[in-house]
Amino acid sequence: MQVISTTIKHQLFKLLLIISPALLSSAASADAILHAFDWHYDEVAAKASEIKNLGYKAVLVAPPLKSNAASCAWWQRYQPQDLRVIDHCKGNKQSFVNMINALNDSNPARKVEVYADIVLNHMANERYGATDFPGQAALDAYGNNSSYWNNQQLFGNLSQGLFSPWDFNPANCISNYNDVWQVQNYRLCGGGGDTGLPDLNPNSWVVQQQRAYLSALKALGVKGFRVDAAKHMTIWHINEIFTSSIKDGMYVFGEIITSGGAGNNEYDSFLSPYLAHTDHKAYDFPLFSTIRSAFGFGGSLSQLVNPAAYGQALQNSRAVTFTVTHDIPTNDGFRYLIMDPTDEYLAYAYVMGRDGGKPLIFSDSTGTDNGRWVNAYKASHISKMLNFHNRMQGQGMEMLAWNDCAILFRRGQEGVVGVNKCSSNQSFNVNTHGRFYWYRNYRDVLSGGNLVYINGGSYNFSIPARQARMWYAD
Repeated sequence: MQVISTTIKHQLFKLLLIISPALLSSAASADAILHAFDWHYDEVAAKASEIKNLGYKAVLVAPPLKSNAASCAWWQRYQPQDLRVIDHCKGNKQSFVNMINALNDSNPARKVEVYADIVLNHMANERYGATDFPGQAALDAYGNNSSYWNNQQLFGNLSQGLFSPWDFNPANCISNYNDVWQVQNYRLCGGGGDTGLPDLNPNSWVVQQQRAYLSALKALGVKGFRVDAAKHMTIWHINEIFTSSIKDGMYVFGEIITSGGAGNNEYDSFLSPYLAHTDHKAYDFPLFSTIRSAFGFGGSLSQLVNPAAYGQALQNSRAVTFTVTHDIPTNDGFRYLIMDPTDEYLAYAYVMGRDGGKPLIFSDSTGTDNGRWVNAYKASHISKMLNFHNRMQGQGMEMLAWNDCAILFRRGQEGVVGVNKCSSNQSFNVNTHGRFYWYRNYRDVLSGGNLVYINGGSYNFSIPARQARMWYAD
């Protein structure tokens, strides 16, 4: 056996000391979700290697159900005709399964999980108020082409209907969105005499079918569920569907849109009870509201120091964080929430740099707003921020300095994030004792340069106007 010299042993020991624990563990614990909004399942599968290489942990995909195959409008995927089969213009069961297999990997560090967007609150309103699903025409199609439809089947007997008029609440439209009873028992309706989306009643048959649906998706390899319109379902209904066996090993998060945190009526009436009476995660709309306020005119980035302490952000373990969701640009009622592009960039630096929550990156396939979010998943700044996010896994967070314009925080000794919303340079002089490595470069992942080298008890961190810095220990 070759004898290793004392000098070499000493050098190896020093090397082990400076290798970042975050770098060793980041690939296995990275948690960012790519929302492949309205992508075809085949497109997700084709980009599986790229998605893995970028460092995503999960992909949220279009609802796996039967919807109107003749229309490719994105909202059609949120109007189910049948839950027992997967068939719409963005794919069928075969392409769905192929996508799951493509994202899987023998190397656990590269495996990307599939989260399914699921619609359980309502069915489609395409047949002029009909409440029999999927309807006789669909049943006839199943029988006339049984070889195809049997291949798309998830569960159930396709020779019979799934839901009858007895499985729906009365056909009343929500008129008061502050009334919890109406919101959770009446229909979502448009204007102009729209009859609304038939609202499912949580009777034993409906719950049984919905459990079978989720169990079938789980058996295919789905690892998470986004609960669409969770705000419009009773807590009792949700808990009846999501049994312990269905939830086991799954990441479940609900969509409950609010315009604020604690003290906001929507939060107090809908999101707070949801968090209190389920163990699900949720979109962090309170944090999003805080972010928009902080970046808005007259706002202060000091609002982002510890918003959870004031009920203006969710607990880290329950939060799905974001800067834009698919509803914001695609629904007229929410378009006022679209952030200025530079503010959105800076907000992403905050969301991807902080400790807590699973960041959700919206990457659009509809081309809305002149394609602003098309291919956002691989935009240069997103890929760099994702790289930083993954490097920092497992590292704690300490706020170092802040003012109205800027915020500075560290992630253990491994990294430091600065965000400046103002039109002038911002600087913070920070005590470095026990907080940073000395005599070692910190490199800004966004620029690839801008080195920070600390060799004393304090350091003056500088953040350029309307910019972010995400330094990591080289």
